[in-house]
Amino acid sequence: MKSSERARIITGILREEYPDRKPLLDYRNPYELLIAVILSAQTTDAGVNKVTPPLFSNYPSPRDLSEALQVEVEEIIHSTGFFRVKAANIIKTARILADQYAGQVPGSMKELVALPGVGRKTANVILNHIFDEPAIIVDTHFIRVSNRLGFTDKKDPEQIERQLKAEIPEDIQSEFSMTVNLHGRKYCHPRKPECGSCPIKDYCPSVLL
Repeated sequence: MKSSERARIITGILREEYPDRKPLLDYRNPYELLIAVILSAQTTDAGVNKVTPPLFSNYPSPRDLSEALQVEVEEIIHSTGFFRVKAANIIKTARILADQYAGQVPGSMKELVALPGVGRKTANVILNHIFDEPAIIVDTHFIRVSNRLGFTDKKDPEQIERQLKAEIPEDIQSEFSMTVNLHGRKYCHPRKPECGSCPIKDYCPSVLL
């Protein structure tokens, strides 16, 4: 069976398993999502959702954040880890948005990855959720599950993204990304995957029964 065919079957099953596929980060506009995704590096979405309400209450626009004192931003986001680097990055990014993009979030991969703290994963989240573009969003859950499912044997996120962009049909790329990510959280755990109750075990070459 071709990868594209198997991807459609797996996506169809996971679509039923995870009917609620809204982003796990809380946001109200593109600026908030961009900053939240930058903050989500090396921490949990739940942890980010705890700090973004006070952050955006104090700095509701890119211009507001661009003029913030870094030490005050660090205090708000401290619990997310790497808070000094993250604070510097989101302030610099906010300044670029305010000065170069009239406070708007740009809509191309090239422009997004040029922003401080923004890699391809963050850019793909923005392109998908804000601009409704197809995207393969590669995080640790996606890497683990896509390897176990046999869609790739690579570990480098960019290599995985490029490989699966070429192999997964464009119309299901975003849904495939989201449902595989959710599946890694619910069933396909790093140490003890729940293969016995996994709804896609019949299509997984790594299943342990």
